[in-house]
Amino acid sequence: MKIKDILAPESMIMSLKATNKEDAIKEMADLEVQTGIVNNEDEFIKSIWAREDESTTGIGDGIAMPHARNKSINKARVLFAKSEKGIDFNSLDGKPVYLFFMITAPAGADNTHLEALAKLSGLLINPDLVSALKLAQSPKEVIALFEQAEAKSDAEKRSETQAANTGEKPLIVGVTACINGIAHTYMAQEALIKAGKKRGVDVRIETNGSEGVKDRLTPEEISRAQGVVIASDKKVDMPRFDGKPLVSRPVVDGINKPDELVATVLDGKASVYHSDSKIADAGDSSKQGVWGSIYKNLMNGVSHMLPFVIGGGILMAISFIVENYAGGPKSPAFIFLNNAGNMAFAFMVPILSGYIAESIGDLPALMPGFVGGFMATVYSGSYGGAYVANVVTNAKSPAGFLGGLASGFIAGYLVVGLKKLCAKMPKSLEGMKPMLIYPILSLLFIALIMYYIVNPIFSTINFAITNFLNQMGTGNLVVLTTILAAMMSIDMGGPFNKAAYVFASGAFANDPHSTVAAVMMAAVMVGGMVPPFATAIGTAFFKNKYTEDERRAGVTNWILGFSFITEGAIPFAAADAGHVIPSCIIGSAVGGALVGFWRIGVPAPHGGLWVSPLANHIVLYFVATIIGSIVAGVILGLWKKPVDK
Repeated sequence: MKIKDILAPESMIMSLKATNKEDAIKEMADLEVQTGIVNNEDEFIKSIWAREDESTTGIGDGIAMPHARNKSINKARVLFAKSEKGIDFNSLDGKPVYLFFMITAPAGADNTHLEALAKLSGLLINPDLVSALKLAQSPKEVIALFEQAEAKSDAEKRSETQAANTGEKPLIVGVTACINGIAHTYMAQEALIKAGKKRGVDVRIETNGSEGVKDRLTPEEISRAQGVVIASDKKVDMPRFDGKPLVSRPVVDGINKPDELVATVLDGKASVYHSDSKIADAGDSSKQGVWGSIYKNLMNGVSHMLPFVIGGGILMAISFIVENYAGGPKSPAFIFLNNAGNMAFAFMVPILSGYIAESIGDLPALMPGFVGGFMATVYSGSYGGAYVANVVTNAKSPAGFLGGLASGFIAGYLVVGLKKLCAKMPKSLEGMKPMLIYPILSLLFIALIMYYIVNPIFSTINFAITNFLNQMGTGNLVVLTTILAAMMSIDMGGPFNKAAYVFASGAFANDPHSTVAAVMMAAVMVGGMVPPFATAIGTAFFKNKYTEDERRAGVTNWILGFSFITEGAIPFAAADAGHVIPSCIIGSAVGGALVGFWRIGVPAPHGGLWVSPLANHIVLYFVATIIGSIVAGVILGLWKKPVDK
């Protein structure tokens, strides 16, 4: 299929009326509906914005490629639109967008359509074509320009393939992949190939897009390659690159920094990849650092754990309401809800431990990580004591959340150590490693370590922390809730924010019935709701201090704040960190202090104000949030300078 088959004169807007991103997407979506390409405009626009929220499709150089693939789309098509004055589309280079390519693909689009979309994406790397499109005056001229560029590109690729087959030039291989796999994957491929051509080397790129893996690299090509470039936002098949110099970056760097990536390989600056490493470590391990690695591994465990904490915690909290107001402890509804919540909680620490271990040692570490986490919750363990079964009821204090954290890291590095010990085993015994050696030895060692070392130590620590929190007076509690709430605003979803949330949710997981744990959960939720509410207040009452786009985003932040989604304030913080972050920290700290002073408890680990019926002081929970948000919003509004200044 040719590019002209997915372009059509009726799907072109030669002069957009829109002057901002939101209106531009709406104007293009209106035409998609009018031409029968889209059958549900609301769903289509939602999917376009969902993609924009992941990362902007304004790729730079005046081009944007908003795209979607779902059941609201009837036909694969590329809508072309031009803006004479340019539109702020939050592009990666910060410059206005003049050319728009709205790419649509039905949920069941066949490979021929997707290949045509991929080819179009690749052609837009050509600056001559882009310049000509900006001057085009009619749909007919646009189609003609693409046909000429396509013919030229096909001829060049045939010539390059013939040259590559001779093996005369140095070769670099690589993989490009993005989450949606419609445009960025192929633009990165084209950009890397062109960067290689400038340096006099052949570049062969495998793409992992919507239609699956294309242009798959052969073992011969990988063997002959001087190095490897990975420009990907998702996991790719890595072990085949073992022993090769490799650089790994996000797919957007493949589009915007292809010369840098190719030069890194050619100049010998790429680190050698070993198949036991993870993708994220392959290209940037030197930049990541020890703490960066620890944080990445911890967050892998926390992200998998959160659904168990949130689902189980909220069901348990609802069961307490049923117990108090609708039937008592023998009520079938209470028994069902409480058991369901408890069952989810039973998986929480093993999931945390297992996926921390998996992040460090890959799949072989998953099993010992799970077992270590399970032991942290059900075995007390001792240096010489008897084996204890069902410690949920018999143990004075399991190692709990902290023991699960420890077991995850221990299991992960335990498997890494086993891999290194077995690295020089004969090739004939290679199959024994994952099937026998790793499972048996890792299980044996993690069980010994947990039972005789980790559980005795961490059960003591856990018991001490729990007692300290439960006996904490109002003054100390206010200090703690103030700090936790303030941390939620320091980086709004980053390491400080996550550390505060993990600390509070860990205390809650150890003892869901604890009053202090419920107060800590309320504090982090109030602290996390303040930033989006503060920016919403600022954009509503200090309109001259914000741009038109910021005022629209501020409306959305009312809902995000209500739902405890702190990240809604990130665009404001990125644009003006010096004013936004300090204001939000002050407001969050005030809200957190009020939570501690009034001992407001919310026995649920997420939900924001939606779970306010579960609070012990519903009105005060709202009041603490409102006061903290107003303090932050007013400080920010008074502090910021008007937009025109």
